[in-house]
Amino acid sequence: MTHLASNTGDFLADLKRNNDRTWFNDNKDRYEAARADFESFIGALLPRIEAFDPNVAGLNPKKCVFRIYRDTRFSKDKTPYKTNFGAHMLMGGSKNVRQRAGYYIQVELGNCFLAGGAHQPPSAWINAIRRRIDADAAPLKKILKSKSFRTAFGDIEGESLKTAPKGYPKDHPKIDLLRYKSFLAVHHMPDEMVFAKDLLKHAAKTYKTMKPFGDFLNGAMDEYA
Repeated sequence: MTHLASNTGDFLADLKRNNDRTWFNDNKDRYEAARADFESFIGALLPRIEAFDPNVAGLNPKKCVFRIYRDTRFSKDKTPYKTNFGAHMLMGGSKNVRQRAGYYIQVELGNCFLAGGAHQPPSAWINAIRRRIDADAAPLKKILKSKSFRTAFGDIEGESLKTAPKGYPKDHPKIDLLRYKSFLAVHHMPDEMVFAKDLLKHAAKTYKTMKPFGDFLNGAMDEYA
C-alpha cells in the first residue's frame, strides 16, 4: 500500500460532524475498514523506516496505532472519539513513547502531519537533553540548520520556558535551546498529500531526514540519564 484510501478520509470527515456514540456504533463497519486501511499503511511504512533505522524492526503495526477512544475523565471536552488516526513507531514500541524519539504520523483532515522528537519528556530525559546541549550544542545546531531539515520541518516546535531552566544562567550562550520543554520536528501536510499515491515514499524520505534529530535526543538519554 502506497497511500491511504479516500474512504478513510470520508470516515474521519463524517466522524468530525457526528462525534457521538450512536452514530459511531451505526458506522462501526466504516470505522473498522478505515482503521484497517491505516494499519495496512503503517505496515507498509515500517520496512521503509527500518531500511535506515533498524531499531524499528519487528514492530507490530497494530500496536503502533493509537486508540480512537478519548479519555474524557479530566477533560471539559466530552466528545467520545478522536477525529484522527495516529501512530507512533519507535524502538521498544509504545512502552518507550515517553523515553525515546521515534516517528509519528497523524491523519486528521485539516491537521495532517509527520513528526518526531521529545514531546513533554519526563525530567530524566529533558535534563539529559539539556546536559548534552550544554556539553556540545554544535551537532544539534548543525542538524537544525541543514537545508534538508529546514526544507522538511522549518524551525523546531515545542513549548519553552520564559526564563532559564534550573541550574543554567539566563545569559547561557545556548539558552535559546535550553529553554525548550519539548523538542519537536513537525512536517505539516495538506490533506490531498495524505491520499496521494506517493505518501509512502514521501513519509519515508521525511523520516529519514528527521533521523539525526531523533538520534541526538536519544543519544542524550543514553549518555546522560
